[in-house]
Formats: sequence, C-alpha cells, structure tokens
Amino acid sequence: MTLKNEVKILDCTFRDGGYYTNWDFSPDLITKYLDAMKNANVDVVELGFRFKGNDGFKGACAYTTDDFLRTLNIPTNITIGVMLNASDILVDGVLCERVLQKLVPEFARDTPLGLVRIACHIHEFEPVLFAANRLKEQGYCVGFNLMQVADKSTEELEELSFQAADFPIDVLYFADSLGSMQVNDVSRVMNALRVGWKGPIGMHTHNNQGLAMSNALKSIAEGATWVDSTITGMGRGPGNALTEEMVVEIDAILGRTSNVLPLFSLISNVFKPMKEQKGWGTGLYYYLSGKYGIHPTYIQEMLRDARYDDADILAVIEYLRENGAKSFSENMLNIASRFYKGEPRGTWCPVSLLEGREVLILGGGPSVCHHREAIESYIRRQKPVVLALNTKTDIDSRLIDLRVASHPVRMLSDVERHLKQSQPLITPASMLPENILASYAGKVLLDFGVGIESNTFKFYGQYCITPSSLVMSYALAVASSGKAKSIILTGFDGYPYGDARNDEIDMVLRCFRMAKPKQTFIFATPTIHRDIVVKSIYSL
Repeated sequence: MTLKNEVKILDCTFRDGGYYTNWDFSPDLITKYLDAMKNANVDVVELGFRFKGNDGFKGACAYTTDDFLRTLNIPTNITIGVMLNASDILVDGVLCERVLQKLVPEFARDTPLGLVRIACHIHEFEPVLFAANRLKEQGYCVGFNLMQVADKSTEELEELSFQAADFPIDVLYFADSLGSMQVNDVSRVMNALRVGWKGPIGMHTHNNQGLAMSNALKSIAEGATWVDSTITGMGRGPGNALTEEMVVEIDAILGRTSNVLPLFSLISNVFKPMKEQKGWGTGLYYYLSGKYGIHPTYIQEMLRDARYDDADILAVIEYLRENGAKSFSENMLNIASRFYKGEPRGTWCPVSLLEGREVLILGGGPSVCHHREAIESYIRRQKPVVLALNTKTDIDSRLIDLRVASHPVRMLSDVERHLKQSQPLITPASMLPENILASYAGKVLLDFGVGIESNTFKFYGQYCITPSSLVMSYALAVASSGKAKSIILTGFDGYPYGDARNDEIDMVLRCFRMAKPKQTFIFATPTIHRDIVVKSIYSL
C-alpha cells in the first residue's frame, strides 16, 4: 500500500503537449506555468525532451538544454526533468556513450536539471539500462519509462523487473501507451513489476477510453508512488490524466489543500483556448484506438486531415485493427500504397471503350446539382462516355456509363452503395487485398492497375502511375490511357480557400498537363482551380 507522504505528481504538459506546438512555448507562458505548478504542489515538472536530431524547427522544449533551463525562474520546491528517447542513445542495439554525453553533458550540481527519464520499448530496455550508471554518477535522479506494456505477459514483465533491480534507478515507470489498459491490467502489471523491482513505481496513463484518471488512481492503490498528468490532459491524441484533477485527487490522499487558482486561471486563459484550437482530448475514435491497440497518432493525423470523413476514419481503424499499428508510421497512413499489393498491374484495357471518344468525368461538387439539367442535356446530345467518381449520383443514373474508385479506404466505406449501383466499376482489382476484393463479389470490375509516384503521371495499356491516391487522378489516367479524344470535368468546384485539398488537386492538374500537354481537357462547371481551361456547360 502506498504511504501518503510518498505520492508524487509529475506534470509533463510541455513535453507531451509539445507534439501540438513543436515544443515552442513562450517564456511568459513557461513562467506562469511554473508558478502554477508550485502553487498546486506538483513535485516534478518534465519540461521537455532532449532530442538528438535537428530536423525542422522545434522550440526550446524539444531540447531543454541546460543553458535554456538557466534562463528560467524555477521555484525551489519543483524538480525539473527531461525525457530522452532510448532510440536516440542506442546504436545497433548498444548504448552509445558519446550520444548520451552529448545529450546530458553536465553534472546535476551544475545545472537546474534534476531528473532524467528514459522512454524505451521493451526490446530496448536491457541495453539502455546501462545509461543509468552514467546518469547516476552525474548526480541525477534516474527514471525509466517502459512503453506498450499492456500486451506483455506476466513472465516478460517479471523478467524486466529483475533487470531493473540490477541498476541504480530511482523510479521505474510503465506507460499505457495505446490507452488500452483497464484497471485490472494495471493491477497485473504492478504485481509483475513488484516481483523483482522493490523501488518506486510510476504510471503514465492515456485517456483513449476515458480511464486515465481511474488507472492512475488504481496504480496508487496498488503501490505506485509517481503519477503523470498534463494540464487539461494536453498530449497526443486523447491526451493524459488531467493535472487539475490529479491535484485534487492527490490532495485528498495526502490530506492537504493546494492553491489551484493560478492553475485554473492558466487553463481559462491559455490552455482551454489552445485545446479548442488543437483538438486533443478523448472521443469515439480515440476510444476505438485504445480498444484495439492502435497508436493514437493515427487518429490525430486523420482528424487533422479534411480528406478523411467519418467513414474513412472507421475504415482505417478497421484496417489497422486487423494489421496491427502499435507504433506510428506516416507511410502507414498513405493507405492507398499500403493497401495495394505488388507492382502496378491490371487485366482491362480502357482503350477498348474510350479510344477516340469524349469522356465526361463527374465529380462530387455541388455544381453538379446546380447545373444538373444542362449536364444531362449535354450528355444526351453529345453522348460522351460518362465516368462517375465513387458512388456519387447527382444526375440521372441511367446517363452514367462507368464508375471509378481507386482509394481502398473509400472502397471499404462505399462497398454497400457500389453493390447497389448497376454500372461496372473501374478499379485496380488485382492489386486489392483479398478481403476488399471479396466484399465486391458479384460486382462487374474493370481491373485497371495503379501505382503512386510523386509528381508523376504515366499511362500504360492496363495500368497507370499517378502522383496522388485521389480518385480524380486515377480517373484522368484512365481516360488518357484509354486514348480519349477529349476530357470534360464537371463537379470539381474546389474546397474553401486555405483547404490543403485544393493544393493536392492543383498538383494533380499541373502534373497531368505536363505529362499530356496535347490532351484536350476542360472544366465545364464553376471551379476555384486556376491555370486550366474553363468553359461553360451551357455553351458546349
């Protein structure tokens, strides 16, 4: 059982919250933050990382150097900490003393820094433990934070506890990295770590399932003496246990009353508006990521990207659930390239239907509805081959000849609608995973392959290369590979000014013009896109 006077709160707002700001916080905010932490009786402030790399601009709290710390007015009752990533100080699975010395060059007596905590995955734990020897010689309080422990066996955790006992560690942390733990999981991990490790234990919780505080308090009940939190839960995705709530809970455990007014004022004036702008905090998608063991950064990135609607996000979650995604990779979110199997290939030649024909591509913009009669009249009169993107049906469906779908996420979310529509579907069928292909059983599929290469259009008989996974890009390639006489685009209105999706479409159009400078293609309904030929559907 935890002794009352042993419980410590470690606030890591600027370290974990820096993912939203590139660790760039104003000196005035840091000063007010430290004052609020002092008044709230927070014991330790982990002010930031000490990253090894210098790729792109990051603020002071990404490096939290000794010189930077000396510029701060640090209250005497607060221990200042930083976090190192094990991956930064391990080279080929061995501790690199040179890098460690570069990141932590000074002795604790010569710097305001008091705690160095190392975050590591299970496979990194044994080799990185040797860093504790050097850090302890330098006079630091040393912590290790074990990540992604929820799915590790009791035997594995017990073995780790014995390894930790052989080194001069001050606190052994475990993190609910994916927010997937329940309170009974906390008990199991605590009991396993206690087998070999007899020192202080801490827990870092994530709030995917709304259990961050419950799990933190459960760890205390099981004997933990350190708990992490952040102001308003600020942190990647669903965030963490809330410092403002943790202070109240620990006050109750310790029988004290902290002055939370400076903290609450800081929340009202700074962190609440910042949260509304940046959008951390739990929700349905973060709940599912915790439930299925998916790294929350996937959810965070999709919520930031307007290209993903609810159906897309749910489809991605289902895919990541089946394929595993405990660590984040930006390449994994390039879902199209992740879904496609093998080299670009297909079995259908669009030349068979499109050669020498006029092709009208029907987009999903509201201008199709606004000018429906004119579009339908043009189709009946001129009889172009009409390609509709995905499942959109804003004109008489009898006038649509073929549908085009290429993005696997969209295909997952649209499968029921596609099955109800009569038109054959142009799609890279032979490159799709079996589970997607099976869901389209009974549908006539015209198998035209696709590959994605930056800033590139290439056109072949049974497949194409495009610069984007946008279905518009694929449809243009289908028409051009099919040797269409001309291409008319309707319903490509564009998004509100400032929306990044406009930039991607402009890039596609620019690449297409460069690849096919003699191809006749025009926009026949209103569009915000420029440097293109725009005519009126009424004059055609």
